[in-house]
Amino acid sequence: MGASVRLRPEIAALPPYRQGRPAPADGYKLSSNENPFPPLPGVAAAVAATASEINRYPDASALPLRERLAERFGVTADEVIVGAGSVSLLAQFIAAAAGPGDEVLYSWRSFEAYPGLITVSGATSVRVQNRADHSHDLEAMAAAVTDRTRVAVVCSPNNPTGTIVTAAEFDAFMNAVPGDLLVLLDEAYIEFVRDAASVDGRTLIGRYPNLVILRTFSKAYGLAGLRVGYAIGPVPILDAARSTAIPLSVTAASAAAALASLEPAAEAELLERVGVIAARRDRLREALVAQGWPVPHAHGNFVWLPTGEETTAVAERLFDAGLVTRAFPPEGIRVSVGEEESVETLLRILGELVPASQEGHPA
Repeated sequence: MGASVRLRPEIAALPPYRQGRPAPADGYKLSSNENPFPPLPGVAAAVAATASEINRYPDASALPLRERLAERFGVTADEVIVGAGSVSLLAQFIAAAAGPGDEVLYSWRSFEAYPGLITVSGATSVRVQNRADHSHDLEAMAAAVTDRTRVAVVCSPNNPTGTIVTAAEFDAFMNAVPGDLLVLLDEAYIEFVRDAASVDGRTLIGRYPNLVILRTFSKAYGLAGLRVGYAIGPVPILDAARSTAIPLSVTAASAAAALASLEPAAEAELLERVGVIAARRDRLREALVAQGWPVPHAHGNFVWLPTGEETTAVAERLFDAGLVTRAFPPEGIRVSVGEEESVETLLRILGELVPASQEGHPA
């Protein structure tokens, strides 16, 4: 064997993104925050219609979709960028603003992809611990900004803890940080929020020249398998992100599915499903709290179990019962809100585990 190629040591040491393991045939996959409802027939038909042209490249900028989104958010099409899921857009914005010697700031624990995206860009991660209630500490985040900080990421609702940032907290943060700091508001789960106090990027459009709002069709619209997300923000920032994009990464099928999902009748049905999931989430959280679990207020399509040192053991017990969850040792377990039939099993198993798993972890 010859000498191995020279790789960037920080990349060679970087663990790859770990997808939730599949569920057994008679179990439930509650590990990836997927929408448990099947695709709408009209959306599936729109995807199928693109199959006859898969020998052709798609529209590189997904212009019809950008125009539809621009109309909805009251902006121009140039103020909208579409990517292969919001995580792809996060990578583009981070790469556009931060490189070696720069810092990217975010709360922790938050979305597990953030550290890897930052390392790939060559920048340095700066983590600010969540508050005791598992939410972002925006005051501490603002205080952690240095002259090397190029990007701050705020996730609301926060994945995996489910907490929100309030509109008042976010406004205070934006007014506290430098105007040349790129702030990314990651709202992948915004459609599931039912708290009027929550930040809503839609109300902030045009107010801050350094703010970009990111959303996705993966969760609420049930298009996780097609990878299509979007961002809204000032044209110069979006143009920089366009320059860092992998060309033609949004497929014709993805754009067609997103457009079909925005048709009034389809969207009404999809958002009705979101309401069902949000109500199921609230019932699940209330039942877990009644069992003695210190579950934070949940605003996404998942709940957070702070299982501490027993995280792996609890996750394995759930797996043995046919429930695949997402474990983040040694902090906790994220459980997606899935099919209604999964709730009974989930509550039965977790009800048996409360005393041991919560010893030393008071609410």
